[in-house]
Amino acid sequence: MAYSELSERNFKRIALINWLLTVPMLLIFAWPYYLLGKWSGISFPPAFIGSFIFALPFMMTVLHGHITMALGALHRDKYYEWLSGHPLSYGFFFHPIMFRTRFRLSIFLFSLLIFGISLISGL
Repeated sequence: MAYSELSERNFKRIALINWLLTVPMLLIFAWPYYLLGKWSGISFPPAFIGSFIFALPFMMTVLHGHITMALGALHRDKYYEWLSGHPLSYGFFFHPIMFRTRFRLSIFLFSLLIFGISLISGL
């Protein structure tokens, strides 16, 4: 059998690697926001939620780059089409809209809004 980068086996492998990378990357990207929130006097719930939201766009950018490096920019859309066909398994968290720059930027700005509101209100 000839190996193809567009095979379902390869797509499953990429999806598994992305799922395994999700939690470590969330932790790596969330701690600066959380520490800044704690140093600023923000209580635990808004700092924790904001740090999770803050880490999402950075994590998604790295995972999007992983998909691009694994498949190439021309075939990346085929992988996202395959994910949309598996919404309750492989594609549960990795919907194609999550990799759009506007969406990631809006999540980032939302996390900064949470930080600002928490800082001003004293939560």
